[in-house]
Amino acid sequence: MKKEYNLEVLVTLRLLALACLGMLTACDAYTSSQSPGITTKTIRLGSVLVLQGQDEALGNGMRLGIEASLAGEKVQERSLDIIFKNDYYEPASARKATEELLEDHDIFLALGNIGTPTAQVTLPILAEHNIPAVGFFTGAKLLRENAPQSVVNYRAGYDQEIAAVVQMAIASGITPAEVCAYVQNDGYGLDALNSLKQTLAKAGASKDIIDRYDQVLVSTGDRNNLGPVGVYVRNTPYSEPGYHALKNWEKSSGVKCKLIITAATYRNLTYFTKMSREKGEKWIISALSFTGADELRWDLEEYNLTDGIIMTQVVPLLDADLPIVKQAQTDLGENFGVISLEGYVVGKMLLQILRDIPGEITRDNFLQQVQKSQFNLGGIPIDFTDGNNQGSDLVIVSQLKPQGFTKIELDDFASMLQ
Repeated sequence: MKKEYNLEVLVTLRLLALACLGMLTACDAYTSSQSPGITTKTIRLGSVLVLQGQDEALGNGMRLGIEASLAGEKVQERSLDIIFKNDYYEPASARKATEELLEDHDIFLALGNIGTPTAQVTLPILAEHNIPAVGFFTGAKLLRENAPQSVVNYRAGYDQEIAAVVQMAIASGITPAEVCAYVQNDGYGLDALNSLKQTLAKAGASKDIIDRYDQVLVSTGDRNNLGPVGVYVRNTPYSEPGYHALKNWEKSSGVKCKLIITAATYRNLTYFTKMSREKGEKWIISALSFTGADELRWDLEEYNLTDGIIMTQVVPLLDADLPIVKQAQTDLGENFGVISLEGYVVGKMLLQILRDIPGEITRDNFLQQVQKSQFNLGGIPIDFTDGNNQGSDLVIVSQLKPQGFTKIELDDFASMLQ
């Protein structure tokens, strides 16, 4: 007897079979490793950084550099995919963006996040989920002293940057009392102030000066007019209160500031520099690497304010004759700059460590490989074997010139005081 089949039933069964096959394929892809974010085809990464707002060039520079460094690259036959989330450089937004990222995606690690105040809220979330934090764009102690093993830094710390400048200033004849500060009024600025205080103490600063820094550091709210320090509010252009705080300090102490150590971002520091120069101040203004070298240069050149500006860099200068710099310039094209170079270096550092893992790629194996990593990254020495979680100690003190930032030596610094 001939069997009769219901066409609708056959279609339904076929669809169910295809769905099951698809589920099996997906399961196979996602169970190939014990680590979240690893499939047979990809290693998925996440990054939460400032992509919109006053300081968006910082996040977009890192994003472009990371993307260029990972494009077309594979590790154990897996491509590296990265999901970027915007946080506006605000802690509350960073927390929300990180939580959304982890809810929506499995990621192997977090790469290239921007900033100290944002790291203060995102690092605990990442640690709770055992997610490594790699190559964050900040030199704060938060990611170095007593940091979890899962934090892996590329760059030198702010303490190293500040020490390099202050030591050069002292050797050029500036006294500790003539060193003042202008900083962002949050974790970024306070970290820099603490490093500056420690550096000045080693240089022989008076107890009164050190006590003033301590007073600023333990205070809350507006920290202006408490010592040789001016502050501004993050993501705002308002530099006038910080400027007047420094002038009030000069008046009350009877000592003129000669060097201003700043922990700012490019836009606000431009406003501060413009105001100080319009008021006739001849302060040497020193910017940390986080400030954003390219954007600061372009903003200052627009106002013809290039004299007396120095900056510490934690990547090679853009005209350096090094393979990593030349490769980055080729891969980035018109997007090549100081921050995108750092993003590029961070991405290539990650690739090298991942490729050196001898067996299965897991978070534990990755972190173990970090501790054994010592290699030359196209002219940049990377070394994690000395017991800390920072790969590079590179700090270059540079001066803004018409051709861009160029390395300065002690004689150059002394000439700026003439």
